[in-house]
Amino acid sequence: MTETSFNNGSKVSFDDAWHFIVKVGVAAHKYGATSGRLESLLTSLSKKMGYQGVFKSTPVELTFAMKKSQDSPQRIEILSVPAPDIALDKLARLGDVLKEVTSGDLSLADANNRMAAIDEAPLPWGKFPTLLGYIFTGVGLAPLLGAGMIDTIAAALFSALVYGVVSFSVRIGGALAAWVPLTTALIVSFLATLLKLWITDLNILLVIISGVAIILPGYSISLGAGELVAQKVLSGISNLMRGLIVLFMQIAGAVLGGAFASLFVSVRMAGEQSPLSQFWTLSLFPLLLVGLALAFQTSKRDFPWVILVSALAYLGVMFGSSLLDGNLGNLLGTIVAVVLANLWARKTSRPTSIVLIPAIVMLVSGTIGFRGLASIAVGDLALGTQQFFQMFLVAMTVVAGIMIGYTIIQPEEGL
Repeated sequence: MTETSFNNGSKVSFDDAWHFIVKVGVAAHKYGATSGRLESLLTSLSKKMGYQGVFKSTPVELTFAMKKSQDSPQRIEILSVPAPDIALDKLARLGDVLKEVTSGDLSLADANNRMAAIDEAPLPWGKFPTLLGYIFTGVGLAPLLGAGMIDTIAAALFSALVYGVVSFSVRIGGALAAWVPLTTALIVSFLATLLKLWITDLNILLVIISGVAIILPGYSISLGAGELVAQKVLSGISNLMRGLIVLFMQIAGAVLGGAFASLFVSVRMAGEQSPLSQFWTLSLFPLLLVGLALAFQTSKRDFPWVILVSALAYLGVMFGSSLLDGNLGNLLGTIVAVVLANLWARKTSRPTSIVLIPAIVMLVSGTIGFRGLASIAVGDLALGTQQFFQMFLVAMTVVAGIMIGYTIIQPEEGL
């Protein structure tokens, strides 16, 4: 069995290197590593072990190809994997293990044991903090969309309901889990329509968007657009289609929920509430940042940094928007997020994704796409089409911001 030098003169056989790299790839994919970062990580890892590797990642498939030398036969394996479920604490722990392996402080056998322990470890935030993450996200987002006080309170209640539906569906599994985007939107739409019978100025659309905000697919759509720009066609198309399917399911659920409610009540249309004042909007905004950090299971160690980077990114959005328009705001906000994330990763030797993913999720365009399809569903084709394509414009603006940010501060190798 051929061996090669690795880490302070230690030896790693081709088979051991292969099995370790496959295990790392599957774990990193599961915890939410993006395709570009994952492929770069595995390529670098195989090179450090003395082997030549080529790796491809999509949301549902991983391809591993590695050989001992230029002239030796290549070993290839294609694995079907579940769609990733972002768990930033576990992604960070995996990054710590890989850092120790590549520095020679941890053997592959011990690393395998550590990785197994990471996979079995409970998430850093239990059920109640995760519930708060859903609620805080809805409460923090609603005022930014122009909601009034009662709309915001309703968003909090429906966000808690969405958490219950998601938890129940995941526990049951199967088709019920796959249809979560439709069932959550349907239930929220049904109840919001009934609620409008008593609260006539309730803004149903904003309440639905805020209630299901945590599962809006804006990040997946933006990620897919970015991967297409980077010529990662398979992964880009897969992420883009996955996001659009989720968005269509949510719109279908919202339309069906409203239609079912209309069978029982006749809702009288009335004027909408006045938006919350800027004081309340800015006061509730930090809850959005905390909510995203809780929902993505950020570790307690990284929690303050996630909040700080996301907050500074949003300040970049506000500054750019005041200079020109929202597109410049999204561009500047993304650049700020990427530069700060890369500086933080260099300073702490932690994965960039930990602070970057929540910040990007905050900036992306899922709410715009939802509004666009909702407008089309109720017959306003012109407005709906404009809003729907605006979602892709925002996504491309975010992609441009990421590319510029990476040009300013080169990212570290790794997750």
